[in-house]
Formats: sequence, C-alpha cells, structure tokens
Amino acid sequence: MALPNLSPEDRKKALEKAAEARHKRAELRENIKAGKVSLKSVLEADDPIAKRLKVSTLIESLPGYGKAKAAKVMDELGISESRRVQGLGSRQRENLLKRLGGE
Repeated sequence: MALPNLSPEDRKKALEKAAEARHKRAELRENIKAGKVSLKSVLEADDPIAKRLKVSTLIESLPGYGKAKAAKVMDELGISESRRVQGLGSRQRENLLKRLGGE
C-alpha cells in the first residue's frame, strides 16, 4: 500500500498526533507500573489509547513482568503476540484477569 502524499503542514500535524499518542501510551504504562491503574481498568477502558495498546506491552508494564514472562503468559493463554487490547475476546480478558490478578 502506497503512503499518501501529504503536504508539509499535514505531515507535521500527523507527526504531532503520533507523538502525542506515544506520550499518552508511555504515561499509561508508567501508571500501570506504579499501581495507579489496574489491569482490569485498562481491559475495560473506553479510552482509545488503552484499546490500542498491545497486550504484550500491557503485561510487560505490570510490576514483576518482562518480555519473557509476558511472552510465556500470552502463549499459555493462546493470545497472539500482535494482539491489541481492543481485539481481545471476553474469555481472553477473563483468563488474563485470572492469571495476572486484575485488581
């Protein structure tokens, strides 16, 4: 798929929007790591930033979890490594909460 030809002004706006989304995702991950935001609240959120977060990144944001543990949990629960929070089924959400303690 070819990328659209954007004017310099449109390109600048798109870059700013992407940077803002990255900043908000990083802030969400920090809040999860600090315990200010629970796994359950992220899985149930209507926030587009939370919905677009990769599940692997979400798990890695939890205290005590890194890439290896996150990959193991996702493999055990049958969740694809490219899956995002919005793409999880109800059983996958339920299993994640049971496995990782969602409170």
